Amino acid sequence: MSRVVLVLLALCVLPALVSAKIVGKPFHVQGRVYCDTCRCGFETSATTYIAGATVGIKCMNRNSMSLAYSVEGVTDANGTYNILIEDDHEDQICESVLVSSPFSDCKSADPGRSRANVVLTRFNGVVKTKRFANNMGFFKDQALPECTELLKQYLNYDQPE
Repeated sequence: MSRVVLVLLALCVLPALVSAKIVGKPFHVQGRVYCDTCRCGFETSATTYIAGATVGIKCMNRNSMSLAYSVEGVTDANGTYNILIEDDHEDQICESVLVSSPFSDCKSADPGRSRANVVLTRFNGVVKTKRFANNMGFFKDQALPECTELLKQYLNYDQPE
């Protein structure tokens, strides 16, 4: 009889204690924000990273698509943001989104690089609490003069000379 109780304890109570400890750990979402100085839709060697850009984490209810959670953070001197997320967002759709740029000549968000999906649940097999979002970017108002030559290098990369 005591063995049955021990087995039940091991199967029921211990997993609950382990998961309770894991649920309490916050997530850290990290990514970078850049200024697309060549206006080409991707990062190049001329790309600069934006200090002081505001980034938001938004989670939507999967069924109603209503906003369930929102928090903002600011990039550091290297254009990197680290945003603390306290809760598990299980079945919600979460994204890192651009909010604003401190540069007046680089304020227009690149529509293809203005948001990045982030999985914020512990019920998917991922043990680590740090989650990485794809880099996001703003377009510079006018491309830098050296971009023409730079983009030629990208276009000719696979071409034999």
